[in-house]
Amino acid sequence: MAYRNQQEFIKALDKEGELLRIKTYVNPHLEIAEITDRMSKEPGGGKALLFENTGYEFPVLMNAYGSEKRMCMALGVKELNDVAGDIEALFKLLSSPKENIIDKLKLLPKLGEFASWMPKVKKGRGECQQIILTEKPLASGEPWGGLPDIGKLPVITCWPQDGGPFVTLPVIHTKEPNTGIRNVGMYRMQVFGPKLTAMHWHKHKVSAKHFNEYKKLNKIMPVAVALGGDPAYAYSATAPLPENVDEYMLAGFLRKKK
Repeated sequence: MAYRNQQEFIKALDKEGELLRIKTYVNPHLEIAEITDRMSKEPGGGKALLFENTGYEFPVLMNAYGSEKRMCMALGVKELNDVAGDIEALFKLLSSPKENIIDKLKLLPKLGEFASWMPKVKKGRGECQQIILTEKPLASGEPWGGLPDIGKLPVITCWPQDGGPFVTLPVIHTKEPNTGIRNVGMYRMQVFGPKLTAMHWHKHKVSAKHFNEYKKLNKIMPVAVALGGDPAYAYSATAPLPENVDEYMLAGFLRKKK
C-alpha cells in the first residue's frame, strides 16, 4: 500500500505491534541513539521506536526500517525479493538493446505503464508549507533569510565524539542548472546552527556534480530537503539508479501510481 505521509506508516506499525511508544523524556543528545542501538540489535531487528517526549515540539521515529517485516510493510510487499525482482526486470528491459522494430514494439505496452508512474507536478504550496517555522528573516539580500529554524527540530547526536547533531535520513532534492533534471538523494547533514548545515556527499554523487556545475556558473544552488513522507521516497532516494532515471519514477513504480 501507499502511505500518504509518515503518520500513516506509524499507524500501520502500531496496528501490527511493530511500534513501541516512549512517553518518558529522552534526550536527543546521545540518549535516543543509545536506546535505539540496543533495540536494533535485538533478534529480528527489535521494534520501531517513537520517542514522543524529546523536549521539542516534534517526536522522533527510530528503527522504523530495522527489520525485514517493517521493510516489507514500508514497500507494500510480502517478500523483499519481490521488489528486487521487479526492479531488476524493469532495468533489464530499459537497458537491453532494441535491435529491430519488433523489439521496439514489445516495449510499447511498458511505455504506457511508465507514463502512469511519472511524478505529477503541482502548482502552489505543498502540504509541508502549511505551517512555516522561521525566525525573523536575515538582512535583505542574504539568500538564506527566512529559512526554517533547524533548532526547532530534535536532531540527534549519535556518538560521544560526533562533530555535532546529524540529520540522518533527509530526502535531498537538487537540479542540474543547465538541464533542470532533478536528482533525489540521501546525504547526512551536520547541523552547525539554526540556519546552517553541512552536506555530506562524495565526489561521484549526482548532487555533488550539480554543485560543481553551479560553482562554474558562480550561482548559489537551491536545495530542498524533505523529512518523512511515504517510506517509498526514502527507499528511492537511496537506490543506485542511473542518472537519467527520476527517483520519483521508481517510487511510482513501487506504488504503481504517480
